Amino acid sequence: MNSNKLDVYPHNFSEKIGYTEVRHILEGYCASTLGQEEMQRLEASCDTIEIARALDESREMITILSGESVLPSLALVDCSEVLRRIRPQGTYIEEEELLDLLRMLETLHSLQHFFLEEHVSGDRAQETFAYTYPRLSQLLEGTPSFPKVESHLRSLLTEEGKLRDNASRELLRIRQSIRETERGLSGMLQRILSTARQEGWVEPDTQPTLRDGRLVIPMSPMHKRKLRGIIHDESATGKTVFIEPVELVEANNHIRELESEERREVIRILTEVASRLRPNVPHLLGAYALLGHYDFVRAKARWAGDVGGICPRISDQPTLEWWGAKHPLLLRSLRAQGRSIVPLDIRLQAPEARILLISGPNAGGKSVCLKTVGLLQYLVQCGIPVPMADHSSVGIFDRLYIDIGDEQSIEDDLSTYSSHLRNMKHFIKEGGARSLLLIDEFGGGTEPTIGGAIAQALLHRFNDAGCFGVITTHYQNLKTYAEDHAGLINGAMLYDRHEMRPLFKLSIGRPGSSFAIEIARKIGLPEEVIQEVREEVGSDYIDMDKYLQDVIRDKRYWETKRQSIRQEEKILQEASSKYAEGMSQIATERKRIIQEAKKEAQRIIQEANAEIERTIREIREAEAAKDETRSIRQRLTDYKEELSAEAEAEALAQAKKTQREVERLLARRQRHAERKTKGKETPTLGLRTEAPATSTPATQTHAPLEVGSVVRIEGQKALGTILSISDREAVVALGALKTTIPLKRLHGVSPAEAQRHLRKTTPAQAVRSSGIIDQIHQKRLGFRQEIDVRGFRASEAVDAVAYFVDEALQLGVNQVRILHGTGTGALRESIRTYLSGVSGVEHFHDEDVRFGGAGITVVEMA
Repeated sequence: MNSNKLDVYPHNFSEKIGYTEVRHILEGYCASTLGQEEMQRLEASCDTIEIARALDESREMITILSGESVLPSLALVDCSEVLRRIRPQGTYIEEEELLDLLRMLETLHSLQHFFLEEHVSGDRAQETFAYTYPRLSQLLEGTPSFPKVESHLRSLLTEEGKLRDNASRELLRIRQSIRETERGLSGMLQRILSTARQEGWVEPDTQPTLRDGRLVIPMSPMHKRKLRGIIHDESATGKTVFIEPVELVEANNHIRELESEERREVIRILTEVASRLRPNVPHLLGAYALLGHYDFVRAKARWAGDVGGICPRISDQPTLEWWGAKHPLLLRSLRAQGRSIVPLDIRLQAPEARILLISGPNAGGKSVCLKTVGLLQYLVQCGIPVPMADHSSVGIFDRLYIDIGDEQSIEDDLSTYSSHLRNMKHFIKEGGARSLLLIDEFGGGTEPTIGGAIAQALLHRFNDAGCFGVITTHYQNLKTYAEDHAGLINGAMLYDRHEMRPLFKLSIGRPGSSFAIEIARKIGLPEEVIQEVREEVGSDYIDMDKYLQDVIRDKRYWETKRQSIRQEEKILQEASSKYAEGMSQIATERKRIIQEAKKEAQRIIQEANAEIERTIREIREAEAAKDETRSIRQRLTDYKEELSAEAEAEALAQAKKTQREVERLLARRQRHAERKTKGKETPTLGLRTEAPATSTPATQTHAPLEVGSVVRIEGQKALGTILSISDREAVVALGALKTTIPLKRLHGVSPAEAQRHLRKTTPAQAVRSSGIIDQIHQKRLGFRQEIDVRGFRASEAVDAVAYFVDEALQLGVNQVRILHGTGTGALRESIRTYLSGVSGVEHFHDEDVRFGGAGITVVEMA
């Protein structure tokens, strides 16, 4: 943006409009120093293409943050200086710095996947390929990736940023030697410490400690001669000395030598890594700059989310068309106080309304309005989202000039008014058609008549030069001049004359009143003073001001009415849209329900048809009358033809009616069969008394329902078991689910079906299994992976450890710790003898000397 830098005046323009404070706030939204540094370098531009690109990036980032996609973390450590440091041969990067570099490479890889692979649409081969976020994706196109470097670093480093033991064979050998030496040193130290405890030279709970990387024993100075060794240090009070036993000196020295070897080997490996990185340093520096830019854009998007910022439409022509604009710093301050801000609507457009002349009472918001215009315009030309309505439009200016506040200069021997005139001189000289002038209290600071005349002459020059501007004033001659000349337009900060309070609302089209008389009366000036003022000024001037107030009041009233009507129309339109959408959804749902009902009715008919066919087949086999069979078939055919999408209920009723007729026919045939068995004459042959196994539940006869009975719920295929029963309802277990169902909806099943159902896992077993799982889960949550058996007898300790290890194996715990202390070592040997015979224990060993050494046994489970 430097080549098209916006021209601002004076030099402290950014401080005057509040941009410096806003930029400081934006820096706080950055996750890394990379983003903060780019934010600090940010300057406003007058290049429309560059501004539009920056706003497009911010708009896409706002969409990402407001959606469900999760952007990779950009909280990175800047390793740019580290990469520059390894340019000379023989230099290296420390392990922690390598880990930071690895995190950067992983973030770069994640961003490339996010933008270039995950959020895309179409097909490259079909030339329909497109990025979901084109501006942000294009930043990564052509950016080199470093998969081999990333893989190599990941294989070398642990999560803590240390070289792995297998980074080289020599490093593995050295570290194994260190561990073996430390284990031997730990055992030797424990034996010496045990002897010292028995002799009373140290306290029973004394543990070894480290001094200058060497293991030492803390003890009282009175016993220091009793233990041969080297005194390394003493406590601040002098009551404790730290002695390295002479037996440990050689082992400690060996460890220090091994640590030196380890450091040399680590440096050798890091030097090799630096040599592999050195050719890619320029590309890696570019990657850091790119990631810093993403963090910078993300900070702008986060700021927009907090202040309600948007990326407005950009016009290459100088213009302002803002709706609902808010000063972000004032918004932040009022929000902290629990108050709301009054938004600003402003429109400046060539040629009829380029310069807005704002008048109104003091403390009415004129200066805030002017600063809001200056700050938001500057933010937009920095590519930063601003708090205003979506349909706002912002033009681009080449120059932003401001004259506000006390510019008195002792060094330059200038008064406030002289400084003001110097600014006006610069505005006339440099201002043009693409300039935006912001002038507060225009013409003030000197004798009113001359000051007003000079201000009018300057306003004439600004208008002729085609400048845009927002100017605040109290001068009546300027208000009149603006009414009579094209390019100028009056505006007023509204004031409630009845409640005597400012409304902080800008109204464009009419000048405002200063409400000087009303404010003086509210303050409590004597009435005779006010009357004398009226006589001095004249009734015509006072009346004109009063008429102006009435015009403003009436305009505000009708504006409020118009706004109310617009809101009601909007509500009506929304209600109409919701109604139309609801009717459409209802129609769609109605069609769906009818289709489903039709399918359900057809299913019922198919089942009824199969049942009727079976019954008719049995009747035919029993030599039933042909006219009865024909009649039943005809009713079924008629029933199918009458089925339609709008007659589901009638279809179900007809199906039930047909079923009842079949049942009556079966009952009549059964009575005939019973009379035949008694020796009576019947016109037909005997019929089987058993209903078909496939008949509906209504035709089946089963034993009465009781606890344990297998039943089917009416309208369902699933079987359940009765757990309890009352007069009207029963509790039925359906798998692991228990539910209460009225008895009239339960039907018994055949013994064969009941037997098949009971072969499966019973509900009680499922409930018990679920309960056992819950108990194990609760035990695992409350299980402590450490047991303390110090002070136990050997047999008691072994029993406690046995129970503890069994529970750990049952819960699937990988590692536990047993605190048994050192003492004579008998308790430890008993416990370890037991552990050696437990099949689930893979191995066990002493804890690290820094965390208890031989006084704790660490058990690893298989």
